[in-house]
Parts: sequence; C-alpha cells; structure tokens
Amino acid sequence: MHATPRIDQLQRWLADQFPQRALALSPASADASFRRYFRVRLLDDDSTLIVMDAPPEHENCRPFLHVAEVFSAAGAHVPTVFAQDLQQGFLLLSDLGDTTYLTALTTDNADELYANALGALACIQRASRPGVFADYDRERLLREMELFPVWYIGRHKDMALSEADTAAMYEAFENILAVNLAEPQVFVHRDFHSRNLMVCTPNPGIIDFQDAVYGPMTYDLASLFKDAYVEWEEERTIDWLVRYWETARDLGIAVRPNFADFYRDYEFMGAQRHIKVLGIFARLYHRDGKDGYLKDMPLVLKHLIKTCQRYRELHPLARLLDKLEPGGIQTGYTF
Repeated sequence: MHATPRIDQLQRWLADQFPQRALALSPASADASFRRYFRVRLLDDDSTLIVMDAPPEHENCRPFLHVAEVFSAAGAHVPTVFAQDLQQGFLLLSDLGDTTYLTALTTDNADELYANALGALACIQRASRPGVFADYDRERLLREMELFPVWYIGRHKDMALSEADTAAMYEAFENILAVNLAEPQVFVHRDFHSRNLMVCTPNPGIIDFQDAVYGPMTYDLASLFKDAYVEWEEERTIDWLVRYWETARDLGIAVRPNFADFYRDYEFMGAQRHIKVLGIFARLYHRDGKDGYLKDMPLVLKHLIKTCQRYRELHPLARLLDKLEPGGIQTGYTF
C-alpha cells in the first residue's frame, strides 16, 4: 500500500478495531465516486473483511447504512456492518469475495446466476413501501437525462445542438418520462448490474446500493439485462423477463397485468438509464480524468439506439443519435 495521510488514518482506525492483531491491507475495488474499498486480512487466522473508505468531505456513509438495514431485513444478502466511524468515514464490512457476476457469467451458468439475482430483486421489491427512500421523481429522472446534452453531446462529441434538435430531444425525454412515471413504484437499487452482484453464499451478494430510491419497478431489471458491461441475445433476456414477470405476479409484486405493457416499461426505463449513463461516463472522463468507462460507451449506445429505433415516440431521439453516430445500429424486434 502506498502510504498517504488518508491510508495512515485508516490503518490507525483498523489498529483500534483489532488491538494486538497483525493485519494486511490491500486494494479491493473502487467505484465512480470518492469511495474506495480495501481488503483487510487478519494474519493470525487468515480471515478477511472489507473496509470502506468514504472521505466525509465527499461522501456520506449514512445512506449506505440505512439501505443495508432495509435490504437485509427484506432478505437480500448485503454486507454486514461490524464497525463504523462516520466522523472519519470508515465502515468495516463482511467480505463478499472478489468474484463479480461480470467475471463469472458464462453462457452455461447465466440462467442459474440470473435466477439468483432475480430472486434477490424480488425480495427487495416485495418489501417496498413509500416513505423509506427518496422518491425517484420527475425532477430527478429528468436531471439525470440532462447530463447527456451537457457531457456527452457538448463535451464528448463537441457538438452544439440546433434549436430543432434540442426540441426533438426534449420531446423524446418527455415521452420517456411519461412511461417511467406511470410505472408501479418499488424499492430501486439503481445499479443492479454485473459489477455490483457478487458470486457468494447465499448468492448473490449485493453491493453499491447506497443510492437506492423509491421508483419505477423496471429500473433494476433494465440495469441487469441492458447492462453496460455484458450483452446477451435479446431472445434470452426476454425469456428471463417473462419468468420474472410471472413470478412477481405470483408474489403480489406490483407489475403490469399484461407482459407487453411491462416490456414497454422496461424498454423506456432502459432508455432513460442509458441516456443518463452516457452523460455520466463522459463526465467521468472529461471532468474527473477517469477513462475506464470509455470502452463501455459503445454497448450503452447500442442499447439506446435499438430502443429509440423501435418505438415511434422515440424516433426524434433516434434521428439525433444518427447525427451523433452516423451509421447507427439496426434493431432486432420492432414494436
């Protein structure tokens, strides 16, 4: 570990948690925020824990603790919190391992792993009730999409929209929002995808949930099956969605009574997310100097273009995307 004042501070805190015990600290992971995660190995018994480093001037650990409590009570497998220091921004957590769905998924095991993930999601959604998390409302959904013209179009593509293009883009945004806001409302993890699901027992372990909200029920499904990091044949994702829709109905989870309506909700929710994600990935690069997400942009863009091409209400955005990305991508099914 490269010594820094923050690392020294973390090591002193860990020494207080484990007096008279030797330990080793190594990087575990980092995400797009200021949070970092380190693996703590206790050398006397070779057991491991995870410590979250969330500098309090940039991050607030309280939402993580709140969501962890709610999701755990719902039956989801989230890290256990063994110690906390909110003033310094440290949490000591159980170790869910280092095998993400992204690294583990294969054609052969995908059915089983996704069935486990959907079971966990059903637990979370079944426990949903208003007033626990912030509402994923119109203002927030629109604010997220507005990252796209600022950071993706303006900064990443270095293009200025005409008044007509701007009007067409916002027309599409309004059409997306109308579908999003009409959905049944549930607890939403908000990044329920292959990098935040860990292969462990019970499976999966769920991480990076501190931004959970109360909002559209297909959001986490779009995160999972319109993943920015892994792609599956559309026929296969439709099959997984049908299975989930049938199970959710049986469990009394709020889903559309007609699968076609449910699937349209999912498609429009995916559009909102991909518009946001393109803006976020561009911002991470141009503002924060993080280029690791640039390689994931093409798949996100592919998801978005396919959806916009197949729904009449989103054709204005499809035409704009064709200007930004000449040639486009052909769709599979059309509706």
